[in-house]
Amino acid sequence: MALSHLEKAQVWLFKAVMGVLFMLFRLFSPRRPAVPGKKLPLISNPLLLMSATQLAKKIRRKEVSSVEVMQAYIDRIQQVNPYLNAVIKDRFDAALLEATQADKQIEEETGGEEELEDELGDRLPLLGVPLSVKEAYAVKGMPNTTGVVSRRGFPAIVDAPPVALLKRAGAIPMGVTNTSELCMWYESHNHLYGITNNPYDLERMAGGSSGGEGSILAAAGSVIGMGSDIGGSIRMPCFFNGIFGHKTSPGVVSNENHHPPVTGRHNEFGCNGPMCRYAEDLLPMLKIMAGPNAHMLSLNTKVDLKKLRFFTVPHDGGSLLAYPVTKELLEIQRKVVKRLEADLGVEVQEVRFPELRYSYQIWDTYKALPDKEGKPPPALVELLGEPGRPMRPLWELLKWMVGKSEHTMPSIRLSLLEMTRASKPSAFIIQQKEKLQKKVDELLGTDGVFLYPTHPRVAPKHHHTLFRPFDFCYTGIFNILGLSVTQCPLGLNEEGLPLGVQVVAGKLQDRLTLEMALYLEKTFGGWREPGAN
Repeated sequence: MALSHLEKAQVWLFKAVMGVLFMLFRLFSPRRPAVPGKKLPLISNPLLLMSATQLAKKIRRKEVSSVEVMQAYIDRIQQVNPYLNAVIKDRFDAALLEATQADKQIEEETGGEEELEDELGDRLPLLGVPLSVKEAYAVKGMPNTTGVVSRRGFPAIVDAPPVALLKRAGAIPMGVTNTSELCMWYESHNHLYGITNNPYDLERMAGGSSGGEGSILAAAGSVIGMGSDIGGSIRMPCFFNGIFGHKTSPGVVSNENHHPPVTGRHNEFGCNGPMCRYAEDLLPMLKIMAGPNAHMLSLNTKVDLKKLRFFTVPHDGGSLLAYPVTKELLEIQRKVVKRLEADLGVEVQEVRFPELRYSYQIWDTYKALPDKEGKPPPALVELLGEPGRPMRPLWELLKWMVGKSEHTMPSIRLSLLEMTRASKPSAFIIQQKEKLQKKVDELLGTDGVFLYPTHPRVAPKHHHTLFRPFDFCYTGIFNILGLSVTQCPLGLNEEGLPLGVQVVAGKLQDRLTLEMALYLEKTFGGWREPGAN
């Protein structure tokens, strides 16, 4: 079945709007501020090259103090953040005080006895370990604006549940990191905090909406972090910045006290999860963040990769909206397939889903569906105007052209496009989603995983996503399908930019993709220090 005339008209309208806004952007966009140098300073402190799991163990055994670790990370943030603009508000003084308290607790509770150290590790597995947090999460006393200027001056008064759980496990927040405006875009840029740079190339984007997290983690300014993901907002920044990130199965990690609010049908699509440089930190972080729901994932069940069924999906089949996957990303995915077959003795079957070419339309349709009571999700113009009156897109576009708007071009454009959405969802698109859901669920079952590109290309130059707005559909489709996905780094290309791939498993089968992350890290080297090659 082909697209209807109405749907073809909508595609044409999207492209027409993109063309007009491209010209406006080239005419009126201000120059981006210069950055102090072309490359980040290299890492000099070996503490920055250890996983959170390793650091926690060393801190418990008093081989290093939490204060030493915290100071090392604070020093690194102060060194690299002028290049990156990733951490937008710190709590360094409070973090050092809490690190001192962690060291005191270890001294009082263990006395150097290994058995007591292990017992403390069971209760407080991240005691004394630094943590960075996406600013979309409420962290008590920290801003919670997601870059919306009108929300400035309203600090969070509570911790979001995943933050509280990580703190309860002993992790110490150092600060909060930059996002796109209202988490609506896949470049982290807003008029409250500015734009975040990629540590591998400062002229390139760090991704979004968890771009500040991806950037500071990749630059070794943090060891573990938290992201949220309703269309790829964990996985794209992790891909562009060469680190690990996990989109958890829906309904496992709480969405409470996140801005923008995750309500109605969005609870089926919005997921929170860990972001980190080292694969071994993914599973313990997820256990903690899931809290009372951790049992849903059976994370203590051992996974034997040789007993899994493997598949590879090279691309979306030719979307009218998304760009084709580049040769280098197709090739690295083929290399993963060859290594899996050689190392594990498995057969990796190539499969294709024609329905994937409608990934964006499926995501856009389902994200706009009303809840069970018939209530639609909040309009973007309302959220962008809080706590005042709704934003007026056409007026803001005129203001933006003379440099007076408080909103970014993606926010203005998305608000304009929201006005063009059909009042009723397309029956054809609903059908494509249902067919795709059935095929994928049957393929994966409880023991299948497949590889799929995270994005059609490596980290783009700043603002280029404005003219390729639908490429996020490579990640967004899995939010709608409710699958568990881990983004895994696969080394660097010839330009020194990160490569990677998504590993996808069925709902609540997160342990499969986390085990694959460990394998791929061992096989392809995992995170690489920016500028070290």
